[in-house]
Amino acid sequence: MAFSVVTTPAHFHIPKKLTFRIRCCAASSVSTRSKSTRFDLKTYWTTLIADINHKLNEAVPVRYPELIYESMRYSVLADGAKRASPVMCVAACELFGGDRLAAFPTACALEMVHAASLIHDDLPCMDDDPSRRGQPSNHTVYGEDMAILAGDALFPLGFQHIVSNTPSDLVPEARLLRVITEIARTVGSTGMAAGQFLDLEGGPNAVEFVQEKKFGEMGECSAVCGGLLAGAKDEEVDRLRRYGRAVGVLYQVVDDILEEKKNGKDENEKKEKKGKSYVKVYGVEKAIEVAEKLRSQAKQELDGFEKYGDGVVPLHSFVDYAVDRSFSL
Repeated sequence: MAFSVVTTPAHFHIPKKLTFRIRCCAASSVSTRSKSTRFDLKTYWTTLIADINHKLNEAVPVRYPELIYESMRYSVLADGAKRASPVMCVAACELFGGDRLAAFPTACALEMVHAASLIHDDLPCMDDDPSRRGQPSNHTVYGEDMAILAGDALFPLGFQHIVSNTPSDLVPEARLLRVITEIARTVGSTGMAAGQFLDLEGGPNAVEFVQEKKFGEMGECSAVCGGLLAGAKDEEVDRLRRYGRAVGVLYQVVDDILEEKKNGKDENEKKEKKGKSYVKVYGVEKAIEVAEKLRSQAKQELDGFEKYGDGVVPLHSFVDYAVDRSFSL
């Protein structure tokens, strides 16, 4: 139910270049975009993953009642987690000159919210997924009752973590209130919960809404929260909002295309997931067109940040990586 939630099974290797082509959009900021191809995103991303994992380990200690905390930690600290939402939050914060230390509490909170949404999505009454991030789903290990409690506990813990751990000398209280409001909106009845509802109910023309709410919302929230922490202007926040939403859906559309190519003509898989993605509804070629449009939209929004120079390069790189998957995390 969140940004970049589909992870690659250990036995499936994503090629350095996809077997489908996405055209490059016309660019006004060619120099910045070309720098994104030389930027070492893998080192940037993996370094932040190590920092975020360390802080998450501290943020979710085992306390009484131990079993709930063990269930929470099982999902939050999963080895297969890409930490895409936290990393995007940090990158957006740094774009506007913010200190990553100011972003880490919110970044951790985003991962808690992400993990909670995945725990609940995987439940038998929801998507009924037996595995997540290369390991058994939370409910298959701890039971449905404990999985529900773990998810319920992680949502408010995220908000508490932001308030208790964000340095007050780096982030004014008013900015924190906007961040908390943004996350609450994202996970609520007009955000990711609405997407999950339509995912369960189905219906004609629901795929666009499901994709935007289940995946676009988390990308949007991640980018916006980073900008808010650093004091981005309202028009800059709006750009981040559109950028993050486009990237969040782009990741998922490309995941769906890769999944379709991996599964080939597995009819049972097609029947099971029919209606849950652009690929299942419209086919691979239409999904590629959607991905092209999303990539172009995301890049165009970043053109508005040219004055920040190389600071915008990590955000450009996320867009490129969404398409080419040039390395594994």
